[in-house]
Amino acid sequence: MRGLALAAHRLEQCRTLEEVLQVTATTAVDVLRADSVALCRIEQDTCRVLLVEPLPTDLRQRWYLRASYRAEDRPALRELIRDKTGWVAHAVRPDGTPVTDEDTDAGDPVEVATLREHGAASASASPLIVNGSVWGQITAARRVGQPLFTAEEVARGEVLAALSAGAIARVDLESQVRHLVADDPLTGLANRRVADSAAEAALESGQETCVVMCDVDGLKRVNDRLGHEAGDDLLRTVADVLRRAADALPDATAARIGGDEFCLVTAGARRGDVSEVMAATVEAYPLPHGAAISWGIASTAVAGPVSARQLFRLADSAQYRQKRARARAMQAAQPATADPAVTAERVVVSGAAAIAAAQSGVVPRLCALAAAATETLGGSAWAVLLRREDAEPDELPSAIARGGTVADPERVQSTTRIECGPWVVEVGVSSTAATGEVVHTALDALATVAVRGAA
Repeated sequence: MRGLALAAHRLEQCRTLEEVLQVTATTAVDVLRADSVALCRIEQDTCRVLLVEPLPTDLRQRWYLRASYRAEDRPALRELIRDKTGWVAHAVRPDGTPVTDEDTDAGDPVEVATLREHGAASASASPLIVNGSVWGQITAARRVGQPLFTAEEVARGEVLAALSAGAIARVDLESQVRHLVADDPLTGLANRRVADSAAEAALESGQETCVVMCDVDGLKRVNDRLGHEAGDDLLRTVADVLRRAADALPDATAARIGGDEFCLVTAGARRGDVSEVMAATVEAYPLPHGAAISWGIASTAVAGPVSARQLFRLADSAQYRQKRARARAMQAAQPATADPAVTAERVVVSGAAAIAAAQSGVVPRLCALAAAATETLGGSAWAVLLRREDAEPDELPSAIARGGTVADPERVQSTTRIECGPWVVEVGVSSTAATGEVVHTALDALATVAVRGAA
C-alpha cells in the first residue's frame, strides 16, 4: 500500500507522458517485485514497447523489445484489448519444474512459449485504460528461480495501471490545453503570448537576447490571385522556415505574431550567429509564388538594457528597413520600360489573368484588376470607388475598396484614374514606369471587361 501511495504521489507531479511512463516503470519494478517491466502502447491492435526498466544488456533482448506484434498473433493481447482485463502466464511450476501442455493454469501457450524463449519464469500484464479505451499495457516479468506472480500481485498491478492511466489522461488533457492556449492554430508555431514570455525570460536570464521580426512579402498578392487557401499554405511554409531556423539555434522560440508577421526569440545566442542562421535558412528554403521573407534583428548586445517591448520594436524597425531596401533593389533591377507599348502589353496580360481568376461580381473583378495593374506599373496603393447616381457634379466618389502597401517615401508615386460608368479605379504607378495613351487605353479596356463581364 505504501508503494502504491508513493506511486500516486509521484505520478501527480508528472507533467509529460515520458515522466509518467518512467515513474510507472520504476514503481512497478518495486511494487510488483519484478525483474523487468515493459510499458507498451497499443494502437489499432498493434502493441509496441515504449520503455523497459531496467534496460537489458543483452543485445538480442534489446532487438526483441524494438519489435511490435499484432493481437491476431497473440491471443492474450487480443483478450486484453477486447475484455480490458489482464493476463498471467508461467513457464515453470511453483516447484521450478517446466510446465507441460497439461498445465491448463499456466496461461496462454503463446505467452508461455515467449517466456521460455527469453529464460523467464512468470509474467503478468495489466491494461492501461485511458478514457474508456485500452491505451496500452504494463508487462512485468520474473526470471527463473523467482516466485511466480500471484493473484494478489496481479491485482496490485491493475491498481498501478489505473493510477498510471489517470496520469496519462491528465497530461494528455494538459497538453491539449497548452496547445490551444499557446499555439497558433494555422501554423503550429507558438503565439504572441509565448513569444512575449520567451523574451521576458531571456532578458531576466541576463544572457544576450535577440529578437528577429519577419514579414511575408507577397502574401496579399497570393491571396488576391490564388485564393486564401494558397495564402494559408504560404504562411505554413513560412512557419516551416522559422521552425528550421529555431532548431539550429539554442533556446530559440519561433512564433507567429499575427497575420503575416512572425518572430524568433533567442537566449544566449550571439547576434552574428542568429543573423547567419536566418540568412542561410531563408536562402535555403525559398517561398513559393514569388513571395519572400523580410526580416530584421535586434539584440541586447547592441541595444543595451531594454524591455521586451522595446526589443520587438527595434527588430520591427530593422525589418521594415530591409523591406524598403528590397523594394528599391527590385525596382532598380527591373528592365527599363521606356516603350509604352511593352508596358501596355504587360498590363493587359496581368490584368486579364487577374480578372479571370477573381470571384464573380464587379467589385472583386475591379479589385483584382487594380491590384494587378498597380503591381505591373510598380505602384504601391490602389483603390476602387463608386459615384452615386444622384451625386452632385463636384461630389467625390466613395471608396469601396483599397489595397496595396504604404508607399516608400523615397519612391516617387503617381495615380492613374480609369472610369467606367459610375465606377472609378485608381492605379498606383511608379515614376520609372512607362505610361501614355496606349497604357491608359489598355486600362480602360480592362475596366470595361471587368464591369460588363460581371453583369
